[in-house]
Amino acid sequence: MAEIKWDYPEPHWLELSVDESDTDLLGHTNNVTYLRWLEQVAWTHSNALGLDWAEYQRLKRAMVVRRHELDYLAPSFAGDPLVVGTWLTGNDGKLSLWRRYQLVRVNDGVTLLRARTLFVCADLDSGKPRRMPEEFIKGYPVSQPLDPGE
Repeated sequence: MAEIKWDYPEPHWLELSVDESDTDLLGHTNNVTYLRWLEQVAWTHSNALGLDWAEYQRLKRAMVVRRHELDYLAPSFAGDPLVVGTWLTGNDGKLSLWRRYQLVRVNDGVTLLRARTLFVCADLDSGKPRRMPEEFIKGYPVSQPLDPGE
């Protein structure tokens, strides 16, 4: 197993394995699968921070995706062991939260994908943007200040 060279220190990470059902007609991992994995690691991180779905419901707020940017750098294939890391890189304390990701193949340490997501706080009842509750401001601390409010 290769050493993982993370882009930034101390990621929240999740181990993954490419299943045959995750691949497309070319035999590569399907783009939709990568996006699903980003959502998975974001949710496991949010849960670890104490902001799970039950807390979202209690607060009547949710962080919803406004924009994804994914840079596919190398393919992965069925059977590949992978690890995806994530960092909170911006929180304006009002409406927006930024998160970055890095997906690495464990066997050789090659970074397969880098991505980032812009989230917006929304009211669960109306779906409209709403100011973050204090629990989101404090509960989503920025570990890598890279996205200061674009």
